Amino acid sequence: MSETMSTNEEQKKPPLNGRRALPLNNSNDEENEVPEMEAFGLIPRGFNPKDYLRVVDIHMFKEPHEINKQQHHTDKYYSPKLIVRRGQPFQIQVDFNRPYKPDTDQFWLEYLIGRYPQQNKGTYIPILVGDVLKPGEWGAKITHKENNSIHLSIMSSATCIVGKFRLYVAVWTPFGILRTHRNSATDTYILFNPWCQQDAVYLDDEKEREEYVLNDVGIVFHGNINNIKLRSWSYGQFEENILDACLFLMDKAELELSGRGNPIKICRVASAVINSRDDNGVIAGSWDNTYTYGVAPSAWTGSADILLEYYSSKQPVRYGQCWVFAGVFNTFLRCLGIPARLVTNYSSAHDNNANLQLDFFLDDEGQMDTKITKDSVWNYHCWNEAWMTRPDLPVGFGGWQVVDGTPQETSDGMYRCGPASVQAIKHGHVCFQFDAPFVYAEVNSDIVYSRREKNGTQVIEKIDTTHVGQLIVTKEVGGDGMMEITEEYKFPEGSAEERLALETAVMYGVKKQTTQDTTYQPQTDVDMDFQVQKAVLGSDFKVTITFRNKSRNYYTATTYLSGNIVFYTGVTKNEFKKHSFSAKLEPSSSSAFNVLIKSSEYLSDLLDQASFHFFVTARITETGKILAMQKATVLEIPTLWIKTQGEMVAGKEMSVTVEFTNPLKQTLENVTLRLEGPGVLRTMKKEFRQIPVNSTLIWEVKCTPKRPGLRKLIASLNCDALRHVYGELNVQIQKP
Repeated sequence: MSETMSTNEEQKKPPLNGRRALPLNNSNDEENEVPEMEAFGLIPRGFNPKDYLRVVDIHMFKEPHEINKQQHHTDKYYSPKLIVRRGQPFQIQVDFNRPYKPDTDQFWLEYLIGRYPQQNKGTYIPILVGDVLKPGEWGAKITHKENNSIHLSIMSSATCIVGKFRLYVAVWTPFGILRTHRNSATDTYILFNPWCQQDAVYLDDEKEREEYVLNDVGIVFHGNINNIKLRSWSYGQFEENILDACLFLMDKAELELSGRGNPIKICRVASAVINSRDDNGVIAGSWDNTYTYGVAPSAWTGSADILLEYYSSKQPVRYGQCWVFAGVFNTFLRCLGIPARLVTNYSSAHDNNANLQLDFFLDDEGQMDTKITKDSVWNYHCWNEAWMTRPDLPVGFGGWQVVDGTPQETSDGMYRCGPASVQAIKHGHVCFQFDAPFVYAEVNSDIVYSRREKNGTQVIEKIDTTHVGQLIVTKEVGGDGMMEITEEYKFPEGSAEERLALETAVMYGVKKQTTQDTTYQPQTDVDMDFQVQKAVLGSDFKVTITFRNKSRNYYTATTYLSGNIVFYTGVTKNEFKKHSFSAKLEPSSSSAFNVLIKSSEYLSDLLDQASFHFFVTARITETGKILAMQKATVLEIPTLWIKTQGEMVAGKEMSVTVEFTNPLKQTLENVTLRLEGPGVLRTMKKEFRQIPVNSTLIWEVKCTPKRPGLRKLIASLNCDALRHVYGELNVQIQKP
């Protein structure tokens, strides 16, 4: 008997490691075995544990309507377990086998997390019962005694680990410690607490906390600077199993448990694990318009499906682009209790060598040379901001921090970005960790158009200092409107403060190339501009080019228009329109020229965001000077209509209808519809083989809403010929 015991014991021991007494404790999911009887030595024959104080039951008050979840703002989580926020007291009740006598009985609570709990790492927390609770420190006190029961108020530390703890109650006897057995019903999730002043994520405005922590739907702004579009996104941070999926992400990133009370560390590892590059993370990105064996990025309507699929398959979910990475990241942050918002930067610079300069090269004719132009301007780019203090930086750099899960460039060897202080970016203090120079370039780069002369000298034709980062927006607090936050990132264009911030950034090592070795004489006496007519997908439209000749000379301008179909990242797929003409410019006057773009020219090649990029260059014959300008434009995409029928009451079946009319001059094939609404219905999908020209599709769904209140239904339609088709509807669910 004794021999078999010892071999079992040996198997349980962790493998020997000469560097660590204990292996890394980086999984919230693993557990150790806790002895129910921990003897102090030999146990006398007559010892009967039943003679001593014994725990019969523990009540966690964990229902959504009960005190804990109400006070801790966790009543929306669709979970049967207790979920509380750190640094704030919560209540439990312990039933013993007889009345508790404080003079002779001694018991305490133990909270454990992970496989190798240690007190100095904050993974083993013994709590003795005292008389007072100190704010923001672990402690417990008895608030009420009745018969065999006691009510306890328990305070957690405002800096404790965020995750799922196991609870044991231990009773002291002369011969050893008796513990309650492992009971997963008493597991306690502890989250960040933006309501607690000692918490690093404390946010003082209640309306902002309701938006940035408790709102489970949001808005993604997309399109481009001249045509802003918006769509809803379901964050779904309270849906079933999402909290466990978010804790699993930290296990996947192998973040040591003792670091999980620190929002800076959590954001940094999460920005890497949200994308699948280099760590098999949550979402695989794809920007090439082929989404075989996966879901097109534009088809997703929310984060929950993606997180749940990853949690069960442990394999990257295909496919995402920037707003999908940002949407899932936002869910992760809000779910754990870190205030977060999704931000869109219009005309976002993706600068390959962080030199604050995007180089666009022109050939002899003044046309764009695509072979040597490597930098690109994204129509828009989405990232996140998370709210926290930055004790690792000088005073004044706390507050909103940029974090970005879209894989663009590596940081410390992995695809991740942030947290970077928005305040530090505004003032050019880009020396402070993490990745501030990269974000600074995304919102501040200049676009330089240059041309190589036959003799090899490089001539700069134009420097555009205002195109990049013109508009930075997020959803307004408490509504669906747009809130501009550009001034959080930069001073007004051309102001003295802006120049100072730039000089500071350059001083701290952001590369800015000088224009000494190149000649730059801007063209001053002729201005050129162009406008693209707003158009619906499938129709013809025109581009109007205007010249203003401010001189007293007659000029001739040889003008090229190049129309390209582009990915929203600004990368060209192909040129679909080439048009050149000679423009006669009268002295001191303006003249306009129209170029017609036919739908037949672009429809066959269109990409999923219906984005065009027009590049117009003109050479003044008389002076040899070149004028250059570029603009992105997006077509209007038709919407889906969502309707509801009958009364909408929590717990009662209701009916939802989605309608769509095909606007294209072709039959749509293999069409997928998705519909979701947190608290109303789980994501539903339906496939349609064909939607003929001008015909209308109608899809009816029955569902039973779970929660009363104002909810949002979100739908998307997707097929190879048409993507980014969305619809949404606000519905008021009544109390039963």
